[in-house]
Amino acid sequence: MRTPNSGDLDPLNGDHSNVFGPELGEFPEADRRAEPAKDEQMKTGTTTVGLKTAEGVVLATDMRASLGGMVSSKDVQKVEQIHPRAALTIAGSVSAAQSLIRNLRAETSLYETRRGNDMSMQALSTIVSNFLRSGAFFIVQPLLGGVDDTGPHVYSLDALGGMSEEDYSVTGSGSQYALGVLEQEYDEGLTVDEAESVAAQAIQSAVERDLASGNGINLAVATEDGVDITREKDIQSLL
Repeated sequence: MRTPNSGDLDPLNGDHSNVFGPELGEFPEADRRAEPAKDEQMKTGTTTVGLKTAEGVVLATDMRASLGGMVSSKDVQKVEQIHPRAALTIAGSVSAAQSLIRNLRAETSLYETRRGNDMSMQALSTIVSNFLRSGAFFIVQPLLGGVDDTGPHVYSLDALGGMSEEDYSVTGSGSQYALGVLEQEYDEGLTVDEAESVAAQAIQSAVERDLASGNGINLAVATEDGVDITREKDIQSLL
């Protein structure tokens, strides 16, 4: 009796050679089906930077969004307040980032309602990390910055949920250009005003060389008094 091979059977008529495939993450043709959507998704491209000072945290981003090889928007808000004294930058998929921000705002509001005080930065960073690790926001790479009772904090998070606390950090397609500026200009003794200028220099450096970054700067300053977010089309005015 001849033993049938995979070429003789199909899934509906007895081909069980890969019955455990889906449980192992093997979904036939999933990559092929996903390909057409790759260039249709709006992305921020982006350059984001975060700096910690003794007085607070400064977060800065550019304002450009792309759709494939086209600039789809010149006026994107890439840093948002998610906590009374903290903000989050976004890099990656716009839709995933917007959903992440909505979820984080809900979590911090629920925490405050239930406990009567603001969530600590350590707790907030853990929640962001857990959200990213879940896979629901896989293509987002944010920076988190804020102030709590222990002082200012800047957290760098990768798309898989990995987290580290830094004095300064960058994300996005223009990060290598911005990081060079921060490496030379950052100092622990910077004031908030000086940190704003350094952040603007970092964004300006990326805008000069990275095609996916441009069209102005979003600037967020988080202190004990709250979060102040400004938008400026002319980066030079902040240097």
